[in-house]
Amino acid sequence: RMPSEMLLKIFSYLDAVSLLSLGCVNKRFYELANDNGIWLKLYSSSLHPKWKMKPKQTETVSLGCAALHDKNPGYWKKEYIFMQTSAFKTRVMRLVKFLDPYTGLPCKNKEAMKVSGLSWIIVLKDKNGKEHLVEKPNLSFKKTSVTILWYGTDWPCLDVLSTLKLFGVTPLLPDQSRPPSKNGPRRFSLIAEYQLANLTENSVAVGADELVQLFSLSPGLLVGIWKEKNEIAFVMANLHYNQLLERSILGSATVQYAPPPNKPLLDDIDSEYGLHDYSLHLNLHGRSCMYLCGSFKSLFCRKRDIENGYLRLRVVNLKDNRKHLPIIGTLGICWETDVFKGNVKDCFVMDLTLLDETGKPFWCFSAPVHMELSTKSSGLYDYMGHIYTADYADSDGKVCVELVWLEETKEYIIISLVLYVSTQKVNSWYGTNY
Repeated sequence: RMPSEMLLKIFSYLDAVSLLSLGCVNKRFYELANDNGIWLKLYSSSLHPKWKMKPKQTETVSLGCAALHDKNPGYWKKEYIFMQTSAFKTRVMRLVKFLDPYTGLPCKNKEAMKVSGLSWIIVLKDKNGKEHLVEKPNLSFKKTSVTILWYGTDWPCLDVLSTLKLFGVTPLLPDQSRPPSKNGPRRFSLIAEYQLANLTENSVAVGADELVQLFSLSPGLLVGIWKEKNEIAFVMANLHYNQLLERSILGSATVQYAPPPNKPLLDDIDSEYGLHDYSLHLNLHGRSCMYLCGSFKSLFCRKRDIENGYLRLRVVNLKDNRKHLPIIGTLGICWETDVFKGNVKDCFVMDLTLLDETGKPFWCFSAPVHMELSTKSSGLYDYMGHIYTADYADSDGKVCVELVWLEETKEYIIISLVLYVSTQKVNSWYGTNY
C-alpha cells in the first residue's frame, strides 16, 4: 500500500543486484525496479573517467530528463547490464590470453575462473517438462582439463528423465569484493545437451564394479547408474581447457558457444604444409590420480599415409621398444557419493592436446576411455603378456592405443599409440585439400 514515489525513493539507494532481486517479488516491484531514473544514475556512476564514450552516448547521458522520457522502461537497466557483462568478459578473456608454451593452452585458467565466479551445474529434465537443478560439484584440476563430479540422494528416477543439460554459471553482475551469491541473478551458458532416453542402449558402456555401471556420452560426460535400482548415482564431466571458459561464459542459456573458424597462414612454398611438426600432450588419469603424462614433438604424416579420409600420425611404434611408455598405478576411474565410494577398473580419462606447427591447439578433448582384451597374440619378444586396446573416436579423428600387461611387474606398457586425424578437419583448418 506504500505510494510508488516512496518505493522509488527507497529503491534509489539500492545496488544493481538488489534491484534485480526486487524485480522478482511481484509485478509492481518489477515495474518500479525498471525505473529509468534509477538505472541511469547507476549507469552514469559506473562509467570510468578514462573511458572514451561515443558522442551519441555522451549526449544521451547529459540530456538527463530526455534520456528518461524518450526510452522505454528498463532501457537503462539493459544498458547497464550490457556494459557490466562486456567489461567482465573482457577482463576474463584478457587472463586467458597468456598461453603456456608447453601445452599451448591458457596458463591462468584457475585465476580466470576465480575472477569470473564460474561454476558448473547440470539440469535434469523429465518427460513432463519439469527441471531438476543439481549444483555443488566436486572439482579436480589437471594439467589440461578439469573433472566435475555431481552426486545426490534426491535425483529423479532415470525412467522419467528425458534430457540432461550442462551449464556454466556466472553471476550476472560480478562483484570482486564479495563471493558470488547463489540467490543472486546469474547467467547460464549452455555447454552441452544430452538425451537420456534409452541411455544404456545409446551410449558407450565404459565399465562396471559391484555397485555401478558407467556409460559415456560424447563429449566427455560419464553417467554412473546404480546396478540394482537403475537410477543415476553420479554424473562426471571432463572439460578440456581449450575453449573451456568461452564455452562456460560466452554461450547463452539455449545456444552453445561456437568458436570462430581458424584463420590459416598462407604457405605456397611448403608442399607438405599441414602434414608435419605436430606436438602432442597426452594425460591419462582417473579423476584423482595421474597414470601418464607425456609430450611428443615433431609428429608428421607422409602423403602415402593418408587413406580412408584420415591422416596417420604414429606416436609410439610397436617395433621401437625404446619409446614404449609404462603406466603408473592400476588403471581405473574413481567415483564417490554421499555414502559409497568405488573404482571402476580397466578404464581411464584421456586428455589429448594436439598442436599444429605454429603451436596452436588443433584437436583437443577430455573423455573417458575403456580397455578391451585383444584377440590377437602379442607377437612381441620383449614382453610376454595379454594385449589390450583402448580406442577413442569423434568427428575430428581417432586414437588407437595398444597396451601389454606384464604379470611379473604388475603394470601396463603402451606399445603402440596412433592418431588418425580427419582430412576434413585438416582441410578446414589449413584451407588445403588432402
